[in-house]
Amino acid sequence: MYRLKAVCIDCEDAWTLAHWWAETLEFRVRDYGPEDLAKLRRQGIERVEDDPEVAVDPPSGDGPMLWFNRVPEPKETKVRIHLDVYAEVDALVARGATVLDRLPQWTVMADPEGNEFCAFPPE
Repeated sequence: MYRLKAVCIDCEDAWTLAHWWAETLEFRVRDYGPEDLAKLRRQGIERVEDDPEVAVDPPSGDGPMLWFNRVPEPKETKVRIHLDVYAEVDALVARGATVLDRLPQWTVMADPEGNEFCAFPPE
């Protein structure tokens, strides 16, 4: 049997985008313990906000996490896998998302870094 561990999202600013998605999905950004902070310091990173890899966990702790990875190259093409969420489009736009296309049953959007996702009306 296979189980999904994580959805990895490449980005420019892992800290900021992880927090944006955590708020959007009502997930939580994973806490940093002493070992995590020591590991960052060994890499020359003093602030958690500069961590190039930030994990976001579902509130129950059960289910796949989101893993945000800073990459040097900008996003250039449409992604082939994306997230679908139940959310109010206007609220997402107010928080920095962009509407790309409005379809009868959902709205195609982009997060603040341009990663596509679809928003469905809340249940």
